[in-house]
Amino acid sequence: MTTVNGLPAHILLVHAIVVLLPLSALLLVLSALWPAARAKLAGPNAILSVLVVILVPITTDAGEWLERRVARTPLVRTHTELGDTAIWVALPVAVLALLVWWRRRETGRSGRTFLAPASTAVTVVVAALSIAAAGAAVFDIYRIGDSGAQATWQGQFSSAPAAGDSDG
Repeated sequence: MTTVNGLPAHILLVHAIVVLLPLSALLLVLSALWPAARAKLAGPNAILSVLVVILVPITTDAGEWLERRVARTPLVRTHTELGDTAIWVALPVAVLALLVWWRRRETGRSGRTFLAPASTAVTVVVAALSIAAAGAAVFDIYRIGDSGAQATWQGQFSSAPAAGDSDG
């Protein structure tokens, strides 16, 4: 995907990642920690997090297409390098979201299932991993977005209004 309605696809797709990955991370933490949320949110979040994993390479491919069409600056290079890390934070969120969704089931007749849905110890480990993965994802998306904003906007505007314009 290169353009959408004449605009570079990357600048449109990136907004989906910036919103959906942190949302999925938040829903992961809620569903990992709160049983009532798990019952309602684990399934939709599993689907959402897999969608994000699919969108990340599409977005980075569109970004690489755009990179070949803009001035090669250190800020663009930094943004491109950071953008390549997004998949590595999206994948753990998706894997854990799928795990939380799968673990929501009741135990079988024997009272045991793989990864013990009723096990407090496993639940605590999954919750701790979920918090860590969510934090890493939100932080990484912030860094990627900030570097993209710097690459796009640094030196491109004035803090004073243009002649004839007013802020009022």
